[in-house]
Amino acid sequence: MTHPSSLRGPQRLFSLLACAAFIVGSLGAGAARADAAYPSKPVKFITNFPPGGPLDILGRALAVPLNKELKQPFVVENRPGAGGNIGADAVAKSPADGYTVLLTIDTTVTINPHLYASMPFAPKDLKPLMIFSSSGLTFGVNPSLGVKTLPDFVARAKTQDVTFASAGNGSPGHIAAEIFAQATGAKITHVPYKGNAPAVLALLSNEVQAGILATPGLFPQVQSGKAKPLAVTGSQRSPLLPDVPTVGELGLKNLEFEVLYMAMVPAATPEPVVETLRRALQTALATPELKSRLASLDMVALGETGQAASDRLAANSVRYGKIVKSTGMKAD
Repeated sequence: MTHPSSLRGPQRLFSLLACAAFIVGSLGAGAARADAAYPSKPVKFITNFPPGGPLDILGRALAVPLNKELKQPFVVENRPGAGGNIGADAVAKSPADGYTVLLTIDTTVTINPHLYASMPFAPKDLKPLMIFSSSGLTFGVNPSLGVKTLPDFVARAKTQDVTFASAGNGSPGHIAAEIFAQATGAKITHVPYKGNAPAVLALLSNEVQAGILATPGLFPQVQSGKAKPLAVTGSQRSPLLPDVPTVGELGLKNLEFEVLYMAMVPAATPEPVVETLRRALQTALATPELKSRLASLDMVALGETGQAASDRLAANSVRYGKIVKSTGMKAD
């Protein structure tokens, strides 16, 4: 092959362009081959809340069909703290290659940016793979409190301070408790814990008197009589708690609240890798085993991706930003 330096004028320019095109084409082919081979090693699911909560349970349930579909292990690793910011930051700063995936709830990107004076990452550093399910919250109290209905609880909380557990600053239970106090004039003291499971345990031990907590985590305790449900925050009654009224039925429609469970990856993750993961998640959601698991957790399968997922998160961010501002919520 004639070296470009030995050519002159148009011939040399043409040769240089041809070499450049060959290099670019080779790089593109290499990237395509790398994407086509994905995944070629285990994928890490980082959940940004503690073990034992709904997110952790869901992550481990998802790992089984994903392993089967993509022929690689999906390993769940819990990195809780700072309302989910620690785990989310770890994923945002990880290589954008699809081997580190964040399993989170929407509050990480819809509430935390309004609540924390500074964030270790920007929401734009992550992009949603899929909002795969949603669940409501249950307004529960320790049976020793002696209240039978939500109106009874409101009457008591207007005259004496009541302690409320939540899964942490900025968690759904925190913002729901603040909405409740603002709407009813109740006197509450918010007590944050490091996840839904520790918050439920605090309620059971009577360390706190009440909590508006994720239904999947509270339901077993309701079944055993260790927690008393007063209302659910969904727009419809929970299939798991059909006798428990909604907050809307009790005149607190602005307290309606849902938790979105979702997967996210670093924003620069190649689209072919993103699509591989999305297709595998859709397949997983369609399996009878996962459908049954979601139902047992009082979750509704969604499977929202792309613009639909982004629009839902943007709408939630606007709503929660207004609530954070009007209630004066802060992250301690």
